[in-house]
Amino acid sequence: MTIIVQKFGGTSVADSEKILSAARRAVAAQQQGNQIVMVVSAMGKNTDMLVDLAGQIHSRPPAREMDMLLSTGEQVSVALMAMAIDSLGSQAVSLTGAQIGIKTDSSHTKARILSISTDRLHALLDAGNIVIAAGFQGIDEDFNITTLGRGGSDLTAVALAAVLGAEACEIYTDVTGVYTTDPRILPEARKVEQISYDEMLELASLGAGVLHSRSVEFAKRYNVPIHVRHSFSDQVGSLVVSDPESPNQAVGGAAVTKNEALVSVKGIPDCPGTSLAIFSGVAQEHIAMDMIIQNVGEDGKADISFTVLENDLPTTRDAIERALQELGSGHIEVGTGVAKVSVVGLGMADQIGVADRMFRTLANAGINILMITTSEIKISVLVEHEQAQEALRAIHAAFELEKPPEEASAGEMKQRGDSDALRIFTDLAGMEGLCVDGILLDNNQARITISHIPDEPGIAARTFEKVAGEGIFVDMIVQSYSTGGKADLSFTVPRDHLSKAIEVAQQLASEMDCGMVTSCPQVAKLSVSGIGLRSHTGVAIRIFQAMANAGINIEMVNTSEVRVNVVIAGGCGEEGLHCLQEAFSDVLMH
Repeated sequence: MTIIVQKFGGTSVADSEKILSAARRAVAAQQQGNQIVMVVSAMGKNTDMLVDLAGQIHSRPPAREMDMLLSTGEQVSVALMAMAIDSLGSQAVSLTGAQIGIKTDSSHTKARILSISTDRLHALLDAGNIVIAAGFQGIDEDFNITTLGRGGSDLTAVALAAVLGAEACEIYTDVTGVYTTDPRILPEARKVEQISYDEMLELASLGAGVLHSRSVEFAKRYNVPIHVRHSFSDQVGSLVVSDPESPNQAVGGAAVTKNEALVSVKGIPDCPGTSLAIFSGVAQEHIAMDMIIQNVGEDGKADISFTVLENDLPTTRDAIERALQELGSGHIEVGTGVAKVSVVGLGMADQIGVADRMFRTLANAGINILMITTSEIKISVLVEHEQAQEALRAIHAAFELEKPPEEASAGEMKQRGDSDALRIFTDLAGMEGLCVDGILLDNNQARITISHIPDEPGIAARTFEKVAGEGIFVDMIVQSYSTGGKADLSFTVPRDHLSKAIEVAQQLASEMDCGMVTSCPQVAKLSVSGIGLRSHTGVAIRIFQAMANAGINIEMVNTSEVRVNVVIAGGCGEEGLHCLQEAFSDVLMH
């Protein structure tokens, strides 16, 4: 029989009426000939209430005891849901994470799943039961209750769908699906029929609250189709699968992240090992960094900038200051009045003009870009916090995201294939372990840097419109945070476009009263792609460590949810590739 996993969040089980409504949906699905596993969150604001209660007792409650406390919320929900199903005349059994056999590591409040036993689940399903599983929780090897952290119930649902070979994982929530941007911010946002795992990962990391990134990582790893639906409507929702909504659509979504803090480390040595020294302390604190930007050094010194969540800023600053003491030079600057605005789309990799269109849109709106970073499927810019919503609205309109794509896919549910990634019981890294699916070398690029560009609206738009107008393809773009009203802008181009790119850059530098134009005729771009690159905070550290051990200096860095790119000297490409293959050999898929 077909197995379907249905997950109901806290708002979907907030009271007895809603619990009964969810129970009716599960019973109806079972009566259609399916075996049903329900994953249930704590009721409404129950978890917030428990956290507040703990805070009244202890200013810093022990993590183990917080897990013991918070897991009770789901235990209440599953018991009530089983009662509701029984009242409707069907069989149901409620199970905690421990009773199911969800084994995790011992990282209390943010545990990772290592394995899941399916024997009991299959036996109960075969006996005609609807199984009600407590989301968000598991048990470690010492039988301590653990919780999975933010988005943990989504993760439980996707993980159970993976190990059970479910037809689909249905996520019921208080929205009708996945939107091109947050409809609470932009009412004109459109619900998409389908979105790819990679696009959803990027949007989830940018604050799209429909799904947490760890659950999407898991779905991508094991090719689990996710159907996001409204809890109290029969309307078709949105599918999260391998393919985008339309193969010809450059941009599929946009997002704004307002709780960002900017960290700039200035005047550090431009030599191998510096990036490792800066970031290792931050990674040890398990702080996720985004928009990592390292531009080309000047006079033996380099600057590195990145963003973190505002509540991680104090710990980040302490870690950086310790690193600067070891390096013997440099200083740190931080700011909180900034926001990150991004566009995401698989089609960017094959279409030119996306970046300059985005930059021109912001320039026309009078919005200054503070920093730029690009990847194959994402462009992110940092802007002033008060301009963030205006920037999002302008970009959403510029790419006509409110309109369905001309060639939208059929939106049919993709079937699970016999993928080599489906190694659920033999994955020695654990079910949520880091998985690197590619390490690539592009040895055919050159680099252009325009130094000391004015920090004002329209500069990036003017630059890349001119570059695109000359038919020059641009890959990586990095604009560092400005110092004294000036910033540095670097980009890479195919080597055979270098001469023309230098001419364009020199003309622009003269027209815009910039500093020098420098270039390198041969650089090597190394890319590490895979699943879990953001949630496993040590990925960048592995890269920096490998390069430092080999004495290779990193000239540029940019990051995304699914890929980390570094630019090094062209003559070091093959050596750098070998170093990264060795560094990630334990998690590299073959």
